[in-house]
Amino acid sequence: MQGHIFNLPNSLSFLRILLIPWFIYYLDAGETTIAVIIMFVALLSDWFDGQTARWTNEVSDMGKILDPLADKLCLASVALYYLWKGELPVWFVAFVVFRDLVIFLGAAWIRHRHNVLTTSLWPGKWAVGFVSMMFITMVWPLPIFRQWPLKEFFMYLSAAMLLYSFIEYCVRFYRIQKGLDFKG
Repeated sequence: MQGHIFNLPNSLSFLRILLIPWFIYYLDAGETTIAVIIMFVALLSDWFDGQTARWTNEVSDMGKILDPLADKLCLASVALYYLWKGELPVWFVAFVVFRDLVIFLGAAWIRHRHNVLTTSLWPGKWAVGFVSMMFITMVWPLPIFRQWPLKEFFMYLSAAMLLYSFIEYCVRFYRIQKGLDFKG
């Protein structure tokens, strides 16, 4: 792998993974303010890890794996928590977990078989952003989030973008497998 494993950008991705159980603990304990703070720290660390990697020229293969893995673990954990609480439908959580598992295993297969390290696609980043917005509306007790169906809006928007990005990742994996040119 190229680049350093232990650097600031990768540390921020590790931090995001370490925050998952604390976020769920405080959310489940009804400590909404602490949960919201942890959520925003995680969201900011997601943005800062990529920016810091570019600013410090510390882009690494490990970071290209760790950042999307941290995203997938965060989203799946929170989605499963809300499924358990009865606040998200089974179809949505099953799709999120299935999609992320297929993308992760597909990327691992491509790396092993073709020695190509795939990176995140922009539709996937947008999908993560929409899912994050849905979680913000669910966690943060602002009256507007209760007054309007914003959770449902972002859930369906997320589902559409998750499906679109899933298709894009599958097309990319197919093109690499067949030895064709592929995007990013």
